Amino acid sequence: MNIKKQSVVDKKAMDIALETLKRLDIHEKECGERWAEAIVEIKHLRVATDAHSARWEKLAWLVIGSVVATAMVHFVDLVM
Repeated sequence: MNIKKQSVVDKKAMDIALETLKRLDIHEKECGERWAEAIVEIKHLRVATDAHSARWEKLAWLVIGSVVATAMVHFVDLVM
């Protein structure tokens, strides 16, 4: 009788362990899919950020160029 109880307990423990492994497998698949979606979104954000930074860099050079040109014009006026 003791051996029978032990085998029932072992079977129940094995069933619980298998169910846990199945749930872990499902969870890992779902997380993997979400992670892949996040990576794709991050890549899209990187492309958008690079495009915006290129625009801002052009604007910054335009502002710097304008300031330098204005300063040069005023400097020339002061010298003459």
